[in-house]
Amino acid sequence: MPTRPSATRRTVLRGAALTPVAGLGLAACSAAGEGGTAPDATPTAPVALGAESEVPKGGAKLYRDENVVVSRAADGSLKAYSTICTHAGCPINKLSGTTLVCPCHGSEFDARTGKVVQAPATEPLHELPVQVKNGRIVAGPAA
Repeated sequence: MPTRPSATRRTVLRGAALTPVAGLGLAACSAAGEGGTAPDATPTAPVALGAESEVPKGGAKLYRDENVVVSRAADGSLKAYSTICTHAGCPINKLSGTTLVCPCHGSEFDARTGKVVQAPATEPLHELPVQVKNGRIVAGPAA
């Protein structure tokens, strides 16, 4: 009778990633890293996010449900980025100050510039068009 190989680290981690764990996005990381589909990095239509007043000067606000972060420069201008990690396609769910932290492999990004501040990611986040309409922040392509 042939012997079965013992479980590899990858097999164990894949099984753990597929176990339902609310809010961690681990299944998305596993699928994206193995040819699956990750959430869209860029909205295909305008997305209403919230009141313009929610984003302080020099700060940022993470809109988890929409996979978008919006930051405001000292001069009041806004920038928006997709919060789908460019390393493995995981949705980023943590904003610490102005640093976005990916839950899958620990990549970190500057929410004001989209640039990588800690590997394993090497590519910056995708910048999104952003504007204010009637006091509300709207990100994504124009309608």
